[in-house]
Order: sequence, then structure tokens, then C-alpha cells
Amino acid sequence: MSERLQKLLARVGLGSRRQIEDWIRQGRITVNGVPAQLGVLVNGAEKIHIDGKLTPLRPFGQQRRVLAYYKPVGEMTSRHDPGGRPTVFEHLPPLDHSRWIAVGRLDLNTQGLLLLTNDGELANRLMHPSSRIEREYAVRVLGAVTPEMLMRLQEGVMLEDGLAHFDELRDVGGEGANHWYHVILREGRTREVRRLWESQGVTVSRLTRVRYGPVTLRRGLHPGHWDELDDVQMRALLDAVGGSPRANAPTPVEPAAKPRRPLPPRSRGARPNRSPEGDERKTSAESRKSQKPWEAKSGQPRAGQRAAPSGPRRPVNPGRGKSDR
Repeated sequence: MSERLQKLLARVGLGSRRQIEDWIRQGRITVNGVPAQLGVLVNGAEKIHIDGKLTPLRPFGQQRRVLAYYKPVGEMTSRHDPGGRPTVFEHLPPLDHSRWIAVGRLDLNTQGLLLLTNDGELANRLMHPSSRIEREYAVRVLGAVTPEMLMRLQEGVMLEDGLAHFDELRDVGGEGANHWYHVILREGRTREVRRLWESQGVTVSRLTRVRYGPVTLRRGLHPGHWDELDDVQMRALLDAVGGSPRANAPTPVEPAAKPRRPLPPRSRGARPNRSPEGDERKTSAESRKSQKPWEAKSGQPRAGQRAAPSGPRRPVNPGRGKSDR
């Protein structure tokens, strides 16, 4: 069975399809010693070199995996950072003959759900504008917001890269100068959520992605940790990119309850835990509890306790917290 070179290499996790197409145009890939061309058909038995290095392939035998990672503020989504800042890839489990591919990006000061997969074709479909996958964010804004502003944000605002708007916008509460909203987009332009709010003269003081398509950020999952999607969640994710772009969004499915610790451990020193009210360092018992204002107070079930029933949950009010630095 043959398929296009860029699709095969993306499927086994060597990069996204668009990235591999760029490599082909740049002459970085050869097939049996001949520079590859876009659209060339291969079956995996060929000798494929990338930048002169033989690429081992296991055609049609790669197990598809997807991680739901809780990206903290201060981590880069790029694979390497010239400034030496930490990246999300430092905390992921190792892979043989493939690599993790981030589904979209979150900027340095944005936290929350980041999907990563070893299937480049799936990553491409999840990011492609034609899929119209919903991205939901919890946004805390600083400044007065009028009904006229909210109407403009939903009808459309002209930004430097074209017209943009929120597909949905909900007021979820707050007191004082800070107020929380949940917003939904079906595209992934750079810093689009922040730029839309800034166009109305208000500042985003905290931004958290809480859902990507049918996958939600699990309550109790701590920043820097990840869950791996099970078969049911994977099926929901595949259905989201295989259905009609105008179909109703699938019911959110939370990742499995068992958290995974980052690999390898962080090299930088541990920072003191702080509660949303600014309390000083907590005790070791308290530190195991959920530290984010929108996470469930119960956290993970303790020994002898029954786990809470699984199932779809509504997007939650993230509450109030201290401003990001």
C-alpha cells in the first residue's frame, strides 16, 4: 500500500505534514538517493534520508498516542529556545522512532491545555482551519467592559491580520476590577484572544485554555503534568476532525483521572506554592490539593475513597487569582 511521502512521514510522527512539505521543497529529503518531490508515492520499504540521516520507518505499525498536557506559564511550546527557557517537550515521555508534535501553540504567558501527538497527520487535521475545531479559554480581564464591547467582540473586530471575532462569549463572574469570561474560537491565529480584548481597551491579566475540541483540561491535573487519552477519548477526537465542519461540537470528554508526572524532573529550583489569596507556603498535605481557582476542591481520591463518577462536565468558572507577572 503506497501513500504520499509527506503523509507517511507525518503519520509516523516525524513532523506535521506542512513541515515535511517544506523540507521536501528545501531538498532536505531523499528517497533511495534521489531528492524527493512533492506527491511522490512510497510504501515505507524505501531508504528515506532526512538531512543525510537514514530514517527508520515502521510502516502502518505506529501506535497513535495523544497527551493532554497542562502547560504552565513560563514554558515555551517550541522544541528548542535560544534563550534557554524551559519547553513543554522537556517533560514528556520518550518515543521510539518518532517524536511528539504540539497541536497548535500557547504563548509564554498563557497556560492550560496543550495536546501533543506522535501522529503528524492527526495534528495537521486538528490545526487545519477547515476542521473548525473549538478552542475554549477562560479569560480574566482588567478594566471596565460594557455591553457594547461584548457585542463588537462577537460581531467582529478588524485586527492587523483581518477580521476576527469570538464565536461564543459568556460572562462567568468576578468582583472588582477583574472579571472572568469564557470565550470560544474556531481558529488559531497568534495571540488572537489577547488582541481581541486589547482592541477594546482592556487588558488580559490571565488566560487559560480549558478545552480543545472534545478534550477538556481535567480538574485536579497540575501544571507541568499530563494525561494520556484512552480509546474512548481518542475516538471522540477523531470524530471531531472527521465530521462535517458545521456539525455540532461533540460533548467534552475529560482525560483519564490518573495523572502522569513529567519526565525528566525539572532542573530549576522549586517555587513556593501560593493559594489564589496569596497565602505563603502551604504544608505538604495542602500542596497535594488543586492549586488553581477553577479546579475541584476534592482533588484526587484518597486511599479508601471512591473516585467521582466520570463523564462530560460543563466548562467551569476559573474564579479569581493573582495577576500574571
